[in-house]
Amino acid sequence: MNAAQDLFSYRKHWAHKFGPAPVLPMSQEEMADLGWDSCDVIIVTGDAYVDHPSFGMAVIGRVLEAQGFRVGIIAQPDWRSVDDFMRLGKPNICFGVTAGNMDSMVNRYTADRKIRSNDAYTPEGKGGLRPDRSVNVYAQRCREAFKNVPILIGGIEASLRRIAHYDYWSEKVRRSALLDSKADMLLYGNAERAMVDIVHRLADGEQINDIIDLPGTAFIRQHSLEGWAELDSTEIDEPGAVDPHPDPYANIDTSVKQKSEQNKTSQDGQTVVRFTRNLSKHPREKTCIRLPDYEKVKQDPVLYAHASRVFHLETNPGNARVIVQRHGKRDVWINPPPIPLSTEELDRVFELSYTRQPHPVYENKNIPAYEMIRFSINIMRGCFGGCTFCSITEHEGRIIQSRSEDSIIKEIETIRDTVPGFTGIVSDLGGPTANMYRLACKSKEIESACRRLSCVYPGICKNLDTNHNPLIKLYRRARRLPGIKKILIASGLRYDLAIESPEYVKELVTHHVGGYLKIAPEHTETGPLSKMMKPGMGTYDRFKKLFERYSQQAGKEQYLIPYFIAAHPGTTDEDMMHLALWLKRNGFRADQVQTFLPSPMALATAMYHSGKNPLKKVSHTSETVLSAKGLRQRRLHKAFLRYHDAENWPILRKALKEMGRADLIGNGKKHLVPSWQPKGTTSTSGSGAIRRGNRFTTQRTGEEAGMPIRSQSKGKQKKVRGRSRRDISR
Repeated sequence: MNAAQDLFSYRKHWAHKFGPAPVLPMSQEEMADLGWDSCDVIIVTGDAYVDHPSFGMAVIGRVLEAQGFRVGIIAQPDWRSVDDFMRLGKPNICFGVTAGNMDSMVNRYTADRKIRSNDAYTPEGKGGLRPDRSVNVYAQRCREAFKNVPILIGGIEASLRRIAHYDYWSEKVRRSALLDSKADMLLYGNAERAMVDIVHRLADGEQINDIIDLPGTAFIRQHSLEGWAELDSTEIDEPGAVDPHPDPYANIDTSVKQKSEQNKTSQDGQTVVRFTRNLSKHPREKTCIRLPDYEKVKQDPVLYAHASRVFHLETNPGNARVIVQRHGKRDVWINPPPIPLSTEELDRVFELSYTRQPHPVYENKNIPAYEMIRFSINIMRGCFGGCTFCSITEHEGRIIQSRSEDSIIKEIETIRDTVPGFTGIVSDLGGPTANMYRLACKSKEIESACRRLSCVYPGICKNLDTNHNPLIKLYRRARRLPGIKKILIASGLRYDLAIESPEYVKELVTHHVGGYLKIAPEHTETGPLSKMMKPGMGTYDRFKKLFERYSQQAGKEQYLIPYFIAAHPGTTDEDMMHLALWLKRNGFRADQVQTFLPSPMALATAMYHSGKNPLKKVSHTSETVLSAKGLRQRRLHKAFLRYHDAENWPILRKALKEMGRADLIGNGKKHLVPSWQPKGTTSTSGSGAIRRGNRFTTQRTGEEAGMPIRSQSKGKQKKVRGRSRRDISR
């Protein structure tokens, strides 16, 4: 992995003389109060502006401010005209456009494609204040407002749409967001490093079209770049028999094409290295992988699955190569992932001059997402779990980036001393996963060469350091702070890692569980678990024993909250039936039901769309993966999770009879549903009275990742409304 310039080592832009703003301005009146005549960078976002390090626009804005740039914010603009996009005037350097902390489509639609009535990132939770595919719409309006200003798109929505991707809401394969947005460049992943470099280079007079060397960026070109060799993805991972597709080198004499290296003059007169079969002598850093064209993956689901597989194998910043995909007459070039921030850099990012509150323009209105993370602290980034339905790994990467213990303690003290309403309870010390803090590969050399999609599946890698002692030490130091009454852990726990450290489980259960701890088995059956890349229930049972033992030793009545997914690819009706039986045997009743939502670019989405398994080599004869796609079957899978809801009994009785399991219909303890129906509950839809709580997604499935449960203990029913950790991605 190449070394990167320190994020805070750049020479500051001349406007640093203005100093940090109390809050980044959202109007020209605020700009005037700061003595500004213009903004250098304007960030357009689909979220309300909260000046807090859990909100992407605040982090990017404050990081650029620390470089000496004047940054303005246009939050939740009216996209129906260009007026709102001109409210701060013309930016001197560029626009930065993001949909916000959530994908706009996930934010607005349920897994059944129904419009949500609320938006957690909007004042008073009001829905409808952002357009569908916000990145595309916002960038187009910026272009209309100021034609010659460079436009950079980023955030999780752009990140997950950097290549041709299956779009669940339109049920078709769409082009890269770069083309539909008409932006100049796409930044994916945590984009501080790329954003700082680009803005400095633009400020120094470099043209946006000349910036092609930055990790974590994507751009468009008409022709191949000089000095680059192209390796066809089908040479790396043969997709099997597919429909013939046009040979991009058909105009080259075949005898010449087979040579180990072939130069060809492009239309603009430059000499470029074209596709070769033998690239052993060509520099790896000048070798790109050409995926099947957009037009091909759009038509052939097998090629789509193949492209998804190859793409995911090129996601380690230590060994990833450039990816190229043709869209019509233009190529989308995707550079390798961004180089992770060091601990020192990450500390400085989180220690910038955030107010940790919403912008004053909102006049103390309630912003639900802010209320949830108001007293929580993010201690790390990334996830090496590799769950196929998850968007965290695809966005933030597999390498864990951890803050220092001192920096985290300093932030707790800042919350204690400055944030209004703090009662002494820290609601979370976590991140995408609660217990991956400072976990990493034992060898940097092995890490840089690794191509595993997960460090913990099918088992924990022998090269992974699973030492939880730094996290235990952090917990102990944090709860000893004066004025701190309780440190809760609300982020999802990776229990297969936790059981490697019983001392950690004891520490967690004894001091940091507020009665309930959520974990995510996701399913009980081998079929769907193998497609999710999740451990089996044996691991869950081992953790459960530890949890119960240490809860008893602490004299506390505490409960596990397991989350499950309905209708994930690879899940049969029988799988859902067995899960329902497991729930009943263990006394669990689902309060909310979460259904798999195919988020763009996820491996599980490739399974859903193609019917193939991209975890293995893909061909027309390779493993077939079945998915619940029809409304009736998806509702049935949800109904199995809510087997106790009388509204679901008719559809379950019908399904059980069709499955030859009428023996599960009856009034005994071993039966799943009764043979009788309460008066007034004759629904056959199977949708049930599904209540959605105030959960804010981490984009694990593109929507919610599983389901919270209600446990039954000693004849009493304990109801739990699950709330997952917010997305802190940019």
